[in-house]
Order: sequence, then C-alpha cells, then structure tokens
Amino acid sequence: MSVRLYIGNLSEELTRQELEAVFAEMADSISTKLITDRKTSKCRGFGFVTVKTDEEADAFIEKFNGHVLNDNPIKIEKALPRTKEKEDDLQPVANTAVPVPSGVRKAASKGANTKARKGGAAAPDLESVQPDPRWAQDLEKLKQLLAAQATNS
Repeated sequence: MSVRLYIGNLSEELTRQELEAVFAEMADSISTKLITDRKTSKCRGFGFVTVKTDEEADAFIEKFNGHVLNDNPIKIEKALPRTKEKEDDLQPVANTAVPVPSGVRKAASKGANTKARKGGAAAPDLESVQPDPRWAQDLEKLKQLLAAQATNS
C-alpha cells in the first residue's frame, strides 16, 4: 500500500525536476507531484511524494524533514486523506454569522443560477454558510476586536 507524504515550505521558483533531484537516490521507489498555480505556473509552496510502504515513509521523513532546499528548510509529514464533508458532518456554530453586503449577495445568487443552468452544482447561499468550527473561536475574537475599534473611532 502506498503512502502519500506532504512536503511544505517550498519556494515559488522550485520546479518538479529540482524536487526530484533532491530525492534522486530514492527515485525508483517514489513519485513526486509539485502543486503549481494555474495562472503563473509557479510552485504554490507545497507538493507530495508517494512512497511504497510505511517503513519507507518513516525513513523518508527522518532523512529529508528539515533538509534545506533553495534556502528553505522543507517540512515533510504524512498527508491526511482528502475527505468530502457532508452537511451532516458539519457542526453548527452559534452566533457567528457574518453580514454580507447586498451587492455581494446578489452577485453570488446570480452566479449560482448560472451554474445551475449549465448543469454544474449550485453555489450555497452565503447566509447559510457557517465558518469552519476550528476557527470559530478566533473569528469571534476578531469580531469583538473590530467592534471595539469601531466604537473607539
């Protein structure tokens, strides 16, 4: 079973060939993927390496984690599998709705209708979207700071 590893803290100028050159001694047992920006084709700062076994993954992490590449120490860890969130899995967060200007709301609903007509998935209504529960506490603190600044001005 193959193991996918996340490689982070990569520079924008990095190419896939340069990344492969770093791991050349293990090239027969790995595959690399550099994540790039669609418009600029520059590295987005991370990529993935796939190795064959858990033991190889642990050895790879131990050997290359912190390795300096283009003046940046790279970070390597086991990648978490992608999960598709369902509405049932999302936990509602109380009292964290962010007001949306009416112009934005109209533009969003117009885009949703266009996608629905073209057969794509409709965009969710902006008012029903809840913030990520992992950041809800920080979002609440930010709101309080902004409210305090608004009253002080």
